Amino acid sequence: MTNQSQSLEESPSKIDRLIDANLNRLKEGLRVIEDICRYIHDDKQLTSTIKNLRHQLQLSYKIERLKHRNIESDIQKASTKSELSRGNLQELIIANFSRAQESGRVLEEVLKLQSIEESERFKTIRYTLYGLEKEYFEKYL
Repeated sequence: MTNQSQSLEESPSKIDRLIDANLNRLKEGLRVIEDICRYIHDDKQLTSTIKNLRHQLQLSYKIERLKHRNIESDIQKASTKSELSRGNLQELIIANFSRAQESGRVLEEVLKLQSIEESERFKTIRYTLYGLEKEYFEKYL
């Protein structure tokens, strides 16, 4: 069996692993932004909006995907130099908006293989994040 055919056979579990990782990454990025809006800016409106967005992700959560989570053999779990350095709050916010938006894009694309409806939800979430990022920086830059 070639690596390519083995890869095709493992595809459903690998896709579930990819979805699980990106849902987690998206939730984590949103949580960082939410907590900055909450505890640093005391911004009730932005905090609430981001919290609601984070809770929408639960619609796509499937416990069955946990069996495909493989943290031990993740080839990229070590942090890069740029991930270990944040010079200020602005860099932290930019990094986490980017993290969330990129994960939203991955989910939008990958979920096309399983559900157009879910794919469209993540497209909406991604565009909502673009707007929230602009709103955040208009308020706090």
